[in-house]
Amino acid sequence: MPDNVHEKEVPRTKRTTAVLALIACQVGLHACMQSMRLATPLEILSEGYGELEVGILISLFGLAPALLAIPAGHMADRYGYHNPVRIAASLSLLAVVITTLQGGLVTLLFAASLSGAGSGFGMIAIQRTAGRMAINGTDRIKIFSWIALAPAIAGFFGPGITGVLIDLYGFRVAFGAMAVLPIATFFFSWLVPAEKINYSAYNEKKDKSSKSLFTEPLFIRLLIINWLVTVSWGVFSMALPILSHEREMSASVVGFIFMVYSLSSIVVRVIIPFVAKRLSDQVMLGVTLLLNAGVFVLFPFINSELPMVLLAAVLGVALGMIQPLMLVMLYQITPKSREGEALALRSAFVHVSMATMPVMFGVLGSVVGIGALFWLMATLLATGSMQARHFIRVKDPN
Repeated sequence: MPDNVHEKEVPRTKRTTAVLALIACQVGLHACMQSMRLATPLEILSEGYGELEVGILISLFGLAPALLAIPAGHMADRYGYHNPVRIAASLSLLAVVITTLQGGLVTLLFAASLSGAGSGFGMIAIQRTAGRMAINGTDRIKIFSWIALAPAIAGFFGPGITGVLIDLYGFRVAFGAMAVLPIATFFFSWLVPAEKINYSAYNEKKDKSSKSLFTEPLFIRLLIINWLVTVSWGVFSMALPILSHEREMSASVVGFIFMVYSLSSIVVRVIIPFVAKRLSDQVMLGVTLLLNAGVFVLFPFINSELPMVLLAAVLGVALGMIQPLMLVMLYQITPKSREGEALALRSAFVHVSMATMPVMFGVLGSVVGIGALFWLMATLLATGSMQARHFIRVKDPN
């Protein structure tokens, strides 16, 4: 059993309250970051800057959490949940405060770094705590599927409300209104039980380099599959507008396609616990990767709106199912008291990919064409699905 208070004897009602509090905390941090990602580039463009400055700003949302991921993981393993999450909320709140007081390129670039850092820093502690609340492997996939709802919910309402506030009242008011999000994270963090840290286990592992995790073959395979998932989302989010433009689809249609993707990912994360009772992790992972590959094969052949909407829904189901699976498998193969460190390495890989892949996709797409980019992604996903056979639902350590 893990040395924390999140064990079987914790009453179910208290554990449910704690899980809901974790979801609320991540919604607050992620909605703040998503709102910043909408508002900051719009203000930069309104001040007369161009695509270069916008590109630098967007990259900072991913670069900052990549740089802070390992320290965040170590802090979560050392201090538990509350200190890292409150630091994360403080970073997000500081980003809101400085942008509320003034605009300007330097301010907005700094705010992007703070907001990205806050979201990434908090996510690691939240995911680690969620995993340690689980009673067994099936319970863990249920909890992680609930936690995975947070980014989808945040992305659905955060930018929309921010856009309306910008149109009605301007940037300063819109930034000021975002303050409620990290403040809500502060509030809900109090509803999560304090963790009893196993200091002896932590002291045993602190002398080990993070590189030692790379000696685990399953950890390497998991990072590769996680990278493929991240890259596939990047290809979809970048190439879909280009493909839609070539098909002369309107901007509202493109927006609706992305909305369908988000909604389908929310729905599948609600039903994952029921599916997990009947199918092994190995089967679910392999099938969803092949499903992703099939969608990417078909996309370049689609010339009308309805089939593209349907494919986006299927992709949302497939990618939406994979993230909780990745987190469950990470816990199964990671040594006890190093969960935060493993989550940090995963987060670093994800955010580095988010910061660098769009440029690579753009260059590659301009050389081989958007259709070929989709097919290349399909080939990589199909190859990655063969790695799923290495993952089985091992006896849960908890």
